[in-house]
Amino acid sequence: MQAVIEKKLNNGLSIEQLSIVNESHMHAGPATDSHFKLTVVSEDFAGKRPVARHQVIYGLLADELAGPVHALVLHLFTPEEWEAKNQVVPDSPKCSGNR
Repeated sequence: MQAVIEKKLNNGLSIEQLSIVNESHMHAGPATDSHFKLTVVSEDFAGKRPVARHQVIYGLLADELAGPVHALVLHLFTPEEWEAKNQVVPDSPKCSGNR
């Protein structure tokens, strides 16, 4: 699933940096490819508000979100924003159902 996500994002956006982390192990249940944390740095996000950026990703991954992918944590930046954040994203919270 991670390879599918990577391919679709690279085909749909001009990406300067991409990180895909499978966080399924942090969640309750047997699913192994269901929770992902994405960090995407792209000039394509320039001038777009956070909601519009998320909509771009949701559109590119519509089939996966309708099927095996249950959750995405999205960190979406322009190159300038990424530099201003010192190229750091916060850790994802633990799932309340995780044991």
